Amino acid sequence: MSLHHRLEGAIQHSKLEERDGSYVVDIPASEIEHDTLAANETYRVAILASESSTDQKTHQEQQQSTTQDTAPTSDGPPVDEGEVRDVTIETTGDQGDGIAKVERGYVVIVPGGQPGDEPTVEIEQVQENVAFASIVAHDSRAL
Repeated sequence: MSLHHRLEGAIQHSKLEERDGSYVVDIPASEIEHDTLAANETYRVAILASESSTDQKTHQEQQQSTTQDTAPTSDGPPVDEGEVRDVTIETTGDQGDGIAKVERGYVVIVPGGQPGDEPTVEIEQVQENVAFASIVAHDSRAL
């Protein structure tokens, strides 16, 4: 199964919680029930920071005090399907696909990309926390 298909159903938002001196991330039972994950298996996960509750409170207070002066901001993915852009491949995933990060730490999976490559890619599929792209032009430095 490709990294693309394995990631497709497994991406979620969870809160890191302290329990008995350890920190845990809860995984919904539906992930096991739908065979997205299997119990007693080892998984590599990426934990991406989000606004802290303090930052959220400050942000909410600012919004309330300036609602007339502010335009709404987009909290969605910072890429669009069909968009062409340059990225830098930072690492590779378990299946060998290149992994790039763009605005706000958003992950773009690029099959065929290697760490250090700076290809031009076309975004093919956009999800809440990850996009999948194909290389349309290789980094000229790599030729």
